[in-house]
Amino acid sequence: MTAPQSPDNTGGTSENPANRRDSGPADLFDERLHVPWWWWLAAAVVTGVVGYEIQLSAHGSKWSVIGYVVTAILSVLMLWSMGRTRVQVTADHELRAHRARLPRAVVARGASIPATAKSAALGRQLDPAAYLVHRFWVKTMVLIVLDDPDDPTPYWLVSTRRPAELLAALDIPDAAADRPEPTA
Repeated sequence: MTAPQSPDNTGGTSENPANRRDSGPADLFDERLHVPWWWWLAAAVVTGVVGYEIQLSAHGSKWSVIGYVVTAILSVLMLWSMGRTRVQVTADHELRAHRARLPRAVVARGASIPATAKSAALGRQLDPAAYLVHRFWVKTMVLIVLDDPDDPTPYWLVSTRRPAELLAALDIPDAAADRPEPTA
């Protein structure tokens, strides 16, 4: 595993074509964890309200339009940066979650985590040494358990909207699929 904090990881910034973050036709799985569409609508409303407040405080000056522009730029940059995270499985079955990479050879097993179990997985049950790629607006996750004696990370928790497809792309059976559904 090459995590973003390790000294031998360049974070995908080197000129080596293998380090590019682009999605290719050979990728088995590719998902961008973008923010919900209605956040953009909410950002437009907030931009209008904040811009209007700035215009009122500037007493209708022609320069008060800068408040609208600055607020809009900040809103777009914030939402765009929040939605940049990608989860990919390459043709050689390497999992790429944000800036980290995990070869299939070190994966022992995996399981999908439904929305109902997400808070437990991220709460008291969370191992502090686990690697997380968590986006709170994505309801489901996958748990990837590692079998690498050289790595202190016991498992990865990765947000994804399509957990079954991600595990299938890694050629890992879903351990959660064997569990019976809870009855109410």
